[in-house]
Amino acid sequence: MRLGEVAALLGVACEAPQREVRGYSIDSRTLAPGQLFFALRGPRFDGHQFVVQALERGAAGAVVAQAFRDQAPPGIVAALLPVPETLRALQHLARAVRRQWGRPLIAVTGSAGKSTTKEMVADLLGRRFAVLKSPGNLNNDYGLPLALLALEPTHDVAVTELAMSAPGEIARLAQIAEPEIGLVTNVAPVHLEFFDSVDSIGKAKRELIAYLSTRGQAATAVLNHDDPRVRQFAEGFPGRVVTFGFEAGADFRGLRVRPGNGFGTDFRIQAPNWQGEFHLQLPGRHNVQNALAALVVANLFEISLEDMRQALAEFQNLHQRGEILTLPGGITVINDSYNSNPVAMERMLETLAAWPRAHRRIVVAGEMLELGPASPALHQQVGRKCAEHRVDLLVGVQGQARLLIEGAIEAGLSPENARFFPDARQAGEFCRTALKPGDVALVKGSRAVRLEAVIELLRSSPVAASASPPLPRLE
Repeated sequence: MRLGEVAALLGVACEAPQREVRGYSIDSRTLAPGQLFFALRGPRFDGHQFVVQALERGAAGAVVAQAFRDQAPPGIVAALLPVPETLRALQHLARAVRRQWGRPLIAVTGSAGKSTTKEMVADLLGRRFAVLKSPGNLNNDYGLPLALLALEPTHDVAVTELAMSAPGEIARLAQIAEPEIGLVTNVAPVHLEFFDSVDSIGKAKRELIAYLSTRGQAATAVLNHDDPRVRQFAEGFPGRVVTFGFEAGADFRGLRVRPGNGFGTDFRIQAPNWQGEFHLQLPGRHNVQNALAALVVANLFEISLEDMRQALAEFQNLHQRGEILTLPGGITVINDSYNSNPVAMERMLETLAAWPRAHRRIVVAGEMLELGPASPALHQQVGRKCAEHRVDLLVGVQGQARLLIEGAIEAGLSPENARFFPDARQAGEFCRTALKPGDVALVKGSRAVRLEAVIELLRSSPVAASASPPLPRLE
């Protein structure tokens, strides 16, 4: 695309219409030559301060506020596209590009599991189609437009992720992406700092399905049958509804979930017109539920049973999301340190409890953020769950994780097996000497707790660095 074409889509004038645009950026530090820079304003930054830097790095141009353009040095004016509001311009351009592209788009949302499900959907569809997927966590007002702006005529289908922290955000993102298929994984007590109840979270998540309804019978809602709130999203929806889950009544039902070879999980699926056995390299019933959702979408696109089976068997999750690390000395670490919330934490506790042949089961639990007034009670609840699942050693990290420790002790965990540390580095220093051969450790907490520091210290633990032969992989 050329700068003049971008200007035309934005409805603004352009003094250098022939300049080639080879991508889009909102960060002058990572901008590549030929990209168009959007000078966004946020509560702690103003991209207009870096316009000159972006142009010096080879930007094809910059989308700026009209007031900035009016006062800009004459030497850079030709490279500027003035707009009333730069974020809205980014979103408007993304929607225009999506409409020009005009092919099927799937949007995934939910309180937990949406990134893993998005990755699974993309892998399954990739067996037959050229797929664009939202990279990493480009799932908000800034990230989603950047993901859509990567659409090319060679892409057959797109898979996007929609996140939120306030009412109205999902609706706004859906209006930008214009998905034909909307997938909802679940509704859980996440971001309660910004909502007054879980029901309010459910109402906000339903915005995706409400937007799909405006597209009539051409739209498809893929819903978690096991989640009562999500199941109700089907009410009044005029398009097609397909459900997944473990409970009777789900269109795509998971059965006979059991540990597979290595660290994976085997399960059976009963679909409306077929059934089959699958293996997933990820542990846990919750990951099987994510796989069921992805299989629904794959079935809609007529991916063959063999291709679906092979794609799931080879699936590798995103970094820090359920990664299985086997350290020398026979220590197994489940690295789920990217983020956390009460439901996701309880799911991983169930996975840890079912882990075969563990010498000890250890949990390194970081503070769960953005839970609002319910945060103390939710931390205590998760602590009680740790005790109920017979965790051998519990390490709480930062802030209200102290309440998680208190809840576990109240529920019966010995105080000598429960420790609290104010930061991840101190927790990691403790863990690197506390873990022993054969232990299985779950490391999980909110992103801001930075539990990756624990992972790095565990890699250098005395046991991991010793010459002790590793235990065999679980079979």
